Amino acid sequence: MDTQHTNLMLVDLLNEWDPFKIGDGNYDTEIADTLQSVQDLDEANKLARRIQSIYEFSFEEIIPLQECSKIAEQLLIIKNNRSCTF
Repeated sequence: MDTQHTNLMLVDLLNEWDPFKIGDGNYDTEIADTLQSVQDLDEANKLARRIQSIYEFSFEEIIPLQECSKIAEQLLIIKNNRSCTF
C-alpha cells in the first residue's frame, strides 16, 4: 500500500472518529498533527497521549485516554499495513 493511500485511510478514520461530536470536516488541523504523530511514533500508548494533547490543545477539553488508545491502535494498524475490520 502506498503512502498516499495509507494517509487517506488514516484521514478517513480520524474524520469518522469525531470525538467531540461536532461533525466531519471540523478537525483538519488536529488530523494533520495526528498524521505527523502517526509517522513519528510506533507505540500505541505514546501515540494515544500525543493525540490526547493535540485535541486538548485545540478544544480545551480532554478526551479520555482509553478513547485515544483505541484510535491510536487503529491508526497504527493502518500504518503497518495490516488488515483490520473496524
